Amino acid sequence: MNIDAPSGNAAAFLQRYAGLADRLPGARVEAVRALRDAAAETLMAGGLPSRRVEAWRYTDLSPMLRAEFREALTAVDGAVALPPARAERRAVFVDGRFRADLSSLDGLDAEALADVVGDVAPRLNTVAAAAQPMVMLNTLLFEDGLVLDVPAGVDAGRLELLSVVSGETASTIHPRHLIRLARGARLVLLETAMSASGARHLHNPVFEIEVAEDAKITHVRVQREAESAYHLAHLGVRVQTGGTYDGFVLNAGGRISRSETHLALLGPRAAAHLNGAQLVADGQLADTTTALDHAAPNCASRQTVKTVLAGRSRGVFQGKILVRREAQKTDGYQMNQALLLSEEAEIDSKPQLEIYADDVKCSHGATAGALDPDSLFYLRARGIPADTARSILVRAFLQEAVEIVEDEVARDALEDAVTGWWNQHGEAA
Repeated sequence: MNIDAPSGNAAAFLQRYAGLADRLPGARVEAVRALRDAAAETLMAGGLPSRRVEAWRYTDLSPMLRAEFREALTAVDGAVALPPARAERRAVFVDGRFRADLSSLDGLDAEALADVVGDVAPRLNTVAAAAQPMVMLNTLLFEDGLVLDVPAGVDAGRLELLSVVSGETASTIHPRHLIRLARGARLVLLETAMSASGARHLHNPVFEIEVAEDAKITHVRVQREAESAYHLAHLGVRVQTGGTYDGFVLNAGGRISRSETHLALLGPRAAAHLNGAQLVADGQLADTTTALDHAAPNCASRQTVKTVLAGRSRGVFQGKILVRREAQKTDGYQMNQALLLSEEAEIDSKPQLEIYADDVKCSHGATAGALDPDSLFYLRARGIPADTARSILVRAFLQEAVEIVEDEVARDALEDAVTGWWNQHGEAA
């Protein structure tokens, strides 16, 4: 395979792979090298997504593709500023590398991907949709990640997964996280992505999550990276009979951010919650894209995504529910609501239902609007300052989504992120 002089919009990444291939984790493992080479061939043939691709028609990656990034295989040592811990156990990644000195994984069957990549190679690209170009880019360049297995019947409690970009260097990180819950297992995963102010990097994480029979994972994700960064996350989830994936994502940072989830309900009574919120400031674009596959009978899914847009910003919601012929008794609900705080803000919403079964209960909808002037007048008439009144109404709009999260610690993390965003952008909203 000749990738010494590739062409197309993925050329810079392919050239980087050509230079790093022998130093990436698993370089001497045939199965891993084959996966990376196959990803390179896919990117050479199809490139990275453009707006000509239907799934990316609202999200233009050209600013990211014009940026000059680099990969550095040197681990960051020394002190790193971290937020207060929200759980007793914590997995910390700094600039894409696992930091054992900052982490605490006592009692968990967890390891750094870089240390065991040869052993877990068969699990790569089995859950995430392999055809997705950003997954291919991750496969090409991943260096580390978390490999976590929760045994049958074990309640693993809370685990905080923290990803920090420590400086302003224009770097890219491509963590690959493999999480598997055996039958009846439980886990609350609190994930936070953050970076230094002014950091201009690409964070391209991929999660491959397997939820076995009667297992449950609560996965709360908070993305609050620098407003000059690019965050493109992909989740691939498979849920077996009676299992539950309870997810919530809050996008509150990044010049361009996209959270894409492909989830399959593969056994009867499986359930999925794909809720979230997007807080989008002037000059930012936030995209939530989901594809939910009801492949078994008697399954339920719920999705509520709320977007708040300030200044000249843009929000995107694309949500597709596929109900296969055998998925009778499906119960699916999907709602997207947007609050526009500026006349220059824009929301593109595309909820979709594709149903082949005839005994189902499915609904979807979308709304967009500004703050209710009557509600604002009501608060102002009672002596509440304008900024405070607007804050009250925005928080009330978001509360319906945030209160869905059952775990109290996770809910507090979301509320703190909302407060931080409003304190930074509320005055200009």
